[in-house]
Amino acid sequence: MTEQYDVIIIGGGMVGLTLSCLLAQNDIKVALIEAQQPEDLDASAAYELRVSAISKSTQQVLKKIGAWQGMLNRRACAYQHMHVWDATGEGSIHFDAAEMGLDSIGHIIENRIIQFSLYEQCVKLASLSLFCPQQLSEIKISDSGSEVCLADGTHLSARLLTGADGANSNVRDAANISVNQSEYKQKAIVAVVKSSLHHKDTAWQRFLPSGPLAFLPLGDGSCSIVWSADNDRADELLAMSETEFIRQLENAFDGTLGRVEKISQLAAFPLVRRHAEEYVKAGVALVGDAAHTIHPLAGQGVNLGVLDAAALAQVLVNARNTGKDIASFSTLRKYERWRRADNSIMMYSMSGFKNLFSNNQSSLSLIRNAGLNCVDKLSFVKQKVMRQALGLEGDLPEVARSTGW
Repeated sequence: MTEQYDVIIIGGGMVGLTLSCLLAQNDIKVALIEAQQPEDLDASAAYELRVSAISKSTQQVLKKIGAWQGMLNRRACAYQHMHVWDATGEGSIHFDAAEMGLDSIGHIIENRIIQFSLYEQCVKLASLSLFCPQQLSEIKISDSGSEVCLADGTHLSARLLTGADGANSNVRDAANISVNQSEYKQKAIVAVVKSSLHHKDTAWQRFLPSGPLAFLPLGDGSCSIVWSADNDRADELLAMSETEFIRQLENAFDGTLGRVEKISQLAAFPLVRRHAEEYVKAGVALVGDAAHTIHPLAGQGVNLGVLDAAALAQVLVNARNTGKDIASFSTLRKYERWRRADNSIMMYSMSGFKNLFSNNQSSLSLIRNAGLNCVDKLSFVKQKVMRQALGLEGDLPEVARSTGW
């Protein structure tokens, strides 16, 4: 017997859970399939290595869903300042929440906490069926809809199949959607460190010739570091002893936060820019990393994915409310036109920043340092840049907007 749904979502990470909540809260019948059971995090546990910088627009979506308070109740670090500077000159720029009339610029939250807080909301929804943990066995896509077979023999069908299953998306492959892929030829090294100086509720980022190094504030004064470096340099760093790695880290960060007194294990992952040639086909849609992956230097990956989910949910609910087919190409195309343009701008901007700051030519160094200093002095321009990055402006989904910024 095949169980029938309006939408099947493959992938129960942060983006898939967000989409599931938004649809089910609007009485769209959803099946969510996820291979791993989300687990809560004990407040006394060590910090997770993977964190996200949550923007104001993403915060608003999470509030509307009801998951935001669960994140605050566990651990989330608000930051009021952001400081960015170039290692090859005197250029720098500083952003301050108070200057923009905000209580914070954003929050640094562990991915596992975001995921579990969303999962808590999902289990309350009558219109949402969770198949978790459950392995996917087969995907069949046809003109009449999609059928999904699970490892335990369960068969599910829906008019709309949505891939929220990450960069190596099974849904994308099953729908024969091609991907434009470009290697950054870098790895991101992540760890949690405790320094002798407090982070001052500031997100710090220094652009080095081999790639950016970020210190992101955590609640107990620790920082999550993300060190993006060219592959050869990253491999050198990963092969070092802990003592030597700490020495290199302190030098790379110019001693800004003093000595590194404690460091967790390291992890690393390759950086690849991917962009699906299509976000949708009739009966199929992609969101989050299944549709796009970008360089982490601005911390926008999860925020873009959440906006994908919010935009797709809005399009589908509007279609349902006006008697239109939620799985038709004409309906789904509205989502693609909306989000693909915004994501493309962000992706190419990040690639441009990466290339600009990794170029050692003295002329470019002078230009970028002068540019940073110029923007820092032009309050209107600086606020415009920051408001766009924080999701306070632009063509936002209704659920991501707030009149209270």
